[in-house]
Amino acid sequence: MIGFAGVIVIFVIALMSSSIKVLPEYQRGVVLTLGRYTGTKGPGLFFLVPMVQRMIRVDLRVAVMDVPPQDVISRDNVSVRVNAVVYFRVVEPDKSVLKVENFYQATSQLSQTRLRSVLGQHELDEILSQRDSINHSLQQILDEATDPWGIKITNVEIKDVDLNETMVRAIARQAEAERERRAKVIHAEGELQAAEKLRDAAAMLSQQPQSLQLRYLQTLAGMASSGQSSTIVFPLPLDLLRPLLDKGS
Repeated sequence: MIGFAGVIVIFVIALMSSSIKVLPEYQRGVVLTLGRYTGTKGPGLFFLVPMVQRMIRVDLRVAVMDVPPQDVISRDNVSVRVNAVVYFRVVEPDKSVLKVENFYQATSQLSQTRLRSVLGQHELDEILSQRDSINHSLQQILDEATDPWGIKITNVEIKDVDLNETMVRAIARQAEAERERRAKVIHAEGELQAAEKLRDAAAMLSQQPQSLQLRYLQTLAGMASSGQSSTIVFPLPLDLLRPLLDKGS
């Protein structure tokens, strides 16, 4: 049988082993002595006073949190479902333990509410086309809100923006109308440029009447060489026929 001294030795050994703590490089230990915060330990080997000190482990690596899809009404009253992903890490382990009960859950709930409020301030076109600026705005807002908890928001990314079928068809019609508008504008600009060139050519030809006759001949030569027309309309100047008309009268 183990004597009383042996029991004491076993108890002391167990007590000493429970006081030895080892933390990896990416973890820190928030130490509470008789319920009061007395410091942050780690990484590496350190000792705690058994039954007097208690340690809470905190991971310092970047955590990835999925924000579930949120129903958002944009500023132009369009209903969309948006989800996002948030990257964050603990920079002050003591605050993440002492200032908030569960920093992961608190950050998740805060991300959902801020996502709805920020996107509600933008129109649908801005949500679809200006994601980078919205992501940056969300990152700054969340970072300021979680700073008292010792949390650093490193990045926020909006992943998907889901629209109902009616809105998708409306956007398609809008895009088609926009393409038609651009085509008409380009065609009108081409007509304007052609009219300007014709005006300049007419002004230049009016200075030399002989050049107009040469232009007629060039046109006839082009029509004859094409081989696609059997009828040629020859523009005859009225000045050439006037002597004949005067003589006949």
